[in-house]
Amino acid sequence: MVGPSRPQIVLFGSSIVQMSFGHGGWGAILSEVYARKADIILRGYYGWNSSRALEVVDKVFPKDAAVQPSLVVVYFGGNDSMAPHPSGLGPHVPLTEYVDNMKKIALHLQSLSDSTRIIFLSCPPVDEAKVRQNQSPYLSEVIRTNDLCKTYSDACVELCQELGLEVVDLFSTFQKADDWKTVCFTDGIHLSAQGSKLVAAEILRVIKEAEWNPSLHWKSMPTEFAEDSPYDLVSADGKQTVNSSEWTYFWEEQWD
Repeated sequence: MVGPSRPQIVLFGSSIVQMSFGHGGWGAILSEVYARKADIILRGYYGWNSSRALEVVDKVFPKDAAVQPSLVVVYFGGNDSMAPHPSGLGPHVPLTEYVDNMKKIALHLQSLSDSTRIIFLSCPPVDEAKVRQNQSPYLSEVIRTNDLCKTYSDACVELCQELGLEVVDLFSTFQKADDWKTVCFTDGIHLSAQGSKLVAAEILRVIKEAEWNPSLHWKSMPTEFAEDSPYDLVSADGKQTVNSSEWTYFWEEQWD
């Protein structure tokens, strides 16, 4: 551990989470927005489904941890929603089992502490043509359709409504963007910088609008070591220093 202690925001999910610090990813955006306010902790696992996540959720989030996360952002569903392989192997999880897995994950996270907040991300759409085009010669055919993605996305949203959890409906969010198939993905599945901006914007919106006490909106959280100092940059008149701890001018985008 390093100090001072900060609130923890944990990103838990499959490849869209593991890759969220690359390609101008949404995890990197959150790290920039929450710099000096909270630690963004990555727990992403490429290729995983909700069943595999459920197997380790108590190891990733042990109930006896000295410090529990303030917020957990959870994404599983894209791999679950793939069409089943004839062998019975692979990441496909039947819909009812997926919902049950996600419910168990949510209940475990809710049990960590009274102040641990949760946001689920639902299954986004895919560019079906690009997925087919990018088939690997080393893997069996990957069948991902938007009909399946929507079914799993809707189930995730419905579960969150049942449990009173915050949710970002990525399936709907992405399709609001102009030319979404081209701009949101790198390979038809994984997110481009523009796709990640949509995810980050929705997460930040949910956090801002949530009636959580304390608020986890970045503007409401204290900035670490924000006091004035004679070692700050000197103002143009040379008579005082200027506190730079809240500056955001260097962000590529000014987030709310």
